[in-house]
Amino acid sequence: MGDLFVLVISCIFINNILLAQYLGNCPFLGTSKKMETAIGMAMAVIFVLVLAGALTWIINEYMLKPMDVVYLQTLSFILVIAALVQFVEMFLKKSIPALYGSLGIYLPLITTNCAVLGVCLINIKEEYTFVESLVTSFAYAAGFGLALILFAGVRERILLARVPKPLQDVSIGLITAGMIAMTFMSFKGMV
Repeated sequence: MGDLFVLVISCIFINNILLAQYLGNCPFLGTSKKMETAIGMAMAVIFVLVLAGALTWIINEYMLKPMDVVYLQTLSFILVIAALVQFVEMFLKKSIPALYGSLGIYLPLITTNCAVLGVCLINIKEEYTFVESLVTSFAYAAGFGLALILFAGVRERILLARVPKPLQDVSIGLITAGMIAMTFMSFKGMV
């Protein structure tokens, strides 16, 4: 149980998928202008990543390894992720059309979000058990969500500030993301 706690802390703070491993930056920058959109994206990524982590582990263990076709991991994992994203997209379009509209192009981009695929591949590379894969998938997604929501809060504040013209929009966003990443680096010595 203690090992799982350490794994969760490590995935959320120390090896944050966005701020330490630099995966998933497109939706990070694209959906962080409004807090509501950031929260919606965080929830969608948590859902997709947890299910993708579980399904890809099962596919790898019970299909790819026994048939000795592990070289098909990336292809099969992308297919699983694409199917899950389609499910989320249909659900949001039907149930929460406002969130679906605000996420725009970034919702289907979860399919090619390297954070989702990266976590699935990390789970396989580290040879985690099924439970560990579920825990890390959730923790990485929670770390993604935490970073996204923190960044959205900062960006909303920046909109109220006077920012010099050359630093407006993406430039100040990247500088702010770098500063948030540096704060997360302070957790490196924890575990």
